[in-house]
Formats: sequence, C-alpha cells, structure tokens
Amino acid sequence: MLIQEGLWYHKEHEWVKVEGTRATLGISDFAQDALGDIVYLDLPKVGTSVTAGAEITEIESTKTTSPMYAPVSGTIIAVNTVLKDHPELINKKPYTEGWIAILEMSQPDEVEKLMDSSAYDLFLKKECS
Repeated sequence: MLIQEGLWYHKEHEWVKVEGTRATLGISDFAQDALGDIVYLDLPKVGTSVTAGAEITEIESTKTTSPMYAPVSGTIIAVNTVLKDHPELINKKPYTEGWIAILEMSQPDEVEKLMDSSAYDLFLKKECS
C-alpha cells in the first residue's frame, strides 16, 4: 500500500496536498483499494463552501458507495473533470491523476489537525490489525 510523503491524511482516508492556501483533495491508496473498482464519482460543484468533516461527494465502486469528506474547510475552486469519464484513475493513480477537488482553504491551520505520512502509516497499522 502506497502512502505518499508530503501529504496530510484524514482519519476517513482522504489526503490533502497543501500549496499556499490551496488544498488538493483525493482519497488514499488504502481507501481506493478497500473500495475496489471505482465506476462513478459525483463531482462536487465548483463554488461550494465546505466545512472540515462534511461530506462533499460520493464514490461508487463495484462493491459499495462511499462518502468522501472534506479534510479541511474552504471553497471548491476546481474539480477533476477527467474523472467524470475516467473514474478508474482514482484506482490507478490516487495521488496524481486521481485527485478530486481543489479548495481555497478558509482555515489553513486545520491542516495541523491532520496526520502526516508517518502518523497515517501508524494509524493504518492500528486500524488493520
């Protein structure tokens, strides 16, 4: 299982890549593996304000439908429209081409409540044991 260094992780298995006050969001390799083959993603709407911990979309796989939560608060400024026709990119490249949305963070300090890659690795070891 791949845990990308330099990202922040939420306990619900979302990741955040921070660049200034912008946060790119996606789901972790662990999450995509647990979901199985992703077949549909309801992309969030650009311009929507979200609060940390709130559901922002649903991801459908051959196994189940799972919510995706916002790890940080802000306004959605971009979505990965490629996923509309190719949701499988989340399975193939969850940390690069499989990103889901970009937020302009309203409270950048919320990132400090997330786990770095080492803490997320320990979290997964505890959760999966």
